[in-house]
Amino acid sequence: MARGLPSTASLAHFCQKLYRRKPVEESPRETLPQRHLTTLDLTLLGVGGMVGLGLYVLTGTVAKGMAGPAVLVSFGVAAVASLLAALCYAELGAQVPYTGFAYLFTYTSVGEMWAFLVGWNVLLQCLFVCTALVRACSGYLDTVFGHRIRSFTEAHVGIWQVPFLAQYPDFLAAGLMLLASAFSFCVTRVSSWVNRTFLVISVVVILFIIVLGFVLARPHNWSIEEGGFAPFGFSGVMAGAATCFYTFLGFDNIVAYSAEAQNPKRAVPMAIAISVTLVAGTYILVSTVLTLLVPWHSLDPDWALVDAFHQRGYSWAAFIVAAGAICDMTSVLLRYFFYLPHITYAMAADGLFFQVFARMHHRMQVPVFGVLMAFMALLLDLDALVQFLSIGALLPYTCLPTSIIILRFQKSPPSSSQGPDSPEGTEEASAPEPGQLRPALRPYLGFLGECRPGAAVAWALSVLVASAVTLDYVLVFGDSALHLPPWAYTLLLLLSSATFLLSLLVLGAHQQQRRQDIFQVPMVPLTPALSILLNIFLMLHLTYLTWLYLSIWLLIGLAVYFGYGIWHSKENQRERPA
Repeated sequence: MARGLPSTASLAHFCQKLYRRKPVEESPRETLPQRHLTTLDLTLLGVGGMVGLGLYVLTGTVAKGMAGPAVLVSFGVAAVASLLAALCYAELGAQVPYTGFAYLFTYTSVGEMWAFLVGWNVLLQCLFVCTALVRACSGYLDTVFGHRIRSFTEAHVGIWQVPFLAQYPDFLAAGLMLLASAFSFCVTRVSSWVNRTFLVISVVVILFIIVLGFVLARPHNWSIEEGGFAPFGFSGVMAGAATCFYTFLGFDNIVAYSAEAQNPKRAVPMAIAISVTLVAGTYILVSTVLTLLVPWHSLDPDWALVDAFHQRGYSWAAFIVAAGAICDMTSVLLRYFFYLPHITYAMAADGLFFQVFARMHHRMQVPVFGVLMAFMALLLDLDALVQFLSIGALLPYTCLPTSIIILRFQKSPPSSSQGPDSPEGTEEASAPEPGQLRPALRPYLGFLGECRPGAAVAWALSVLVASAVTLDYVLVFGDSALHLPPWAYTLLLLLSSATFLLSLLVLGAHQQQRRQDIFQVPMVPLTPALSILLNIFLMLHLTYLTWLYLSIWLLIGLAVYFGYGIWHSKENQRERPA
């Protein structure tokens, strides 16, 4: 071996560091929360977390620039994708109790590097959510004052034409961000009556929009003269669905409070399904009203609902909608301000992020992030922020179904609630080990039975993800990017489809862990595989600039991980004595 080059053993050990997992630590029984939440309580938590930026911003953005009146179809597709991801999230929340979000789920199931990238991506998502919220609030406030703030800024500062940057600096948005961070610093938590008041106002305003909108509806706005129902075609509808996916991510509120549910195994999946259905119906109705009020191409995407009523001459209705939008988005913004420090603290406590965030109190982190996001709100464009939110949401929730498959074919750790004489423990002891070939299929698939438990599953999962990426790429870009003759395109499509189905069958031929004490996703591996396939399909419809900026952010994250996190990780500290 050449001098100075690392040995094979050291390279193998280094690669093992990337996939080391955090052990699941269950909370002591005396610290378990009281189980008092019903299915209705969890449903309201989910609905309250989903309604906000998507309703007042994304409806206009997607209708104007991506899907036209077919935005309602985009919301329907996004709802299906989010429901599949939410079911996977619910099972992970049950298997990894009292942790909270995708970073820790990935850390306990997939590995350290992937967990860091998921957490890094969630951090970016929270920064951009808060920035987009204040940008939207600024736009709605400006409409209340007749766009005087925008006109004044453009007249005295000028208009910029720089990609990803706003056309003018939004000083109002930056001021609102600093005000919100100051409020969050002074108040430890938003009282429940404030949240309920904002929720009631939001529901009343939504009902007002739907009722008055259908009264003023003009079916001619969907006609061919105005561009038709789907002016951007199928690709536009799917691009809209990818952008709308973020709007349904309030289901993490349900999983976060699952430990307090009276019957989490039944209540959590029901609350997720009901809340996603209710919110999807609301978005579809509001999108229908919006595109029937005025032609989709005449909308101002930054404040579409207010603009639609203004164009129809109902300024008083526009004022009501603006007030409801500001109340709703303000409540969501404050929730994210309280949530953001917990992400950095969790990563810093595990040693993957700078230790100053583990030693700094949560409240002290708020002004730091507030100043950063105020600068972002001053300069960044709202449409670009929306694109970032989409891929920032789809990427981690594509990793979750992969985690489900990995966990389902691994032997479950012994639960403190199950003794050696419990029926579950006896049943698991007598059943084949998860990851092994099913006994009934061993005479036919003996070559798979020769593999060690989990090896064939790991290979099949890798092939499944690779074939899903290939299949989606062929479906999205096949005609324009590959430049293949029709027979070669068809052959590639058939091969990628057959490989995807074959890997799915190989996974299904292996024994899974079955637990009766928690909720488990039905029809595994089919359900998580469909979630992976659909999420990748939606991500490929986003713009290349979105992928470029995401790649830059991930490269920065990898530099942080390999320069700091991998060496200061708590799991690395545990390995040193050994």
